Amino acid sequence: QVQLAESGGGLVQAGDSLRLSCGASGRNFGSYSMGWFRQAPEKEREFVASISWDGINTDYTVSVQGRFTISRDNAKNTVYLQMNGLIPEDTAVYYCAASTLPVNGVLRGPSGYAFWGHGTQVTVSS
Repeated sequence: QVQLAESGGGLVQAGDSLRLSCGASGRNFGSYSMGWFRQAPEKEREFVASISWDGINTDYTVSVQGRFTISRDNAKNTVYLQMNGLIPEDTAVYYCAASTLPVNGVLRGPSGYAFWGHGTQVTVSS
């Protein structure tokens, strides 16, 4: 069992940057693949990025490639999402999630993640 808590969201202008953090409780954080998802109003939750347990493998949805970077610090039980060049279309609630599946960081389907945080709001104004 692991509990996740996101932080770092806020209201920014287009072109600005934010870094989201997701802190995890529990003893096995270093063995989980981690993912970030987002959900805009009246839209389905969508995959943003994922990272393998060792931080070596990462995967991104096309719309954030080159702008967002996922990383992790297993010593701190934390995964990050650095978001640069934010655009209004990035506005959403951002969730982190943990997967116990042996997918080595490439997992886009939300059903593959067993544990979820409560989300943090990111709003980008034009």
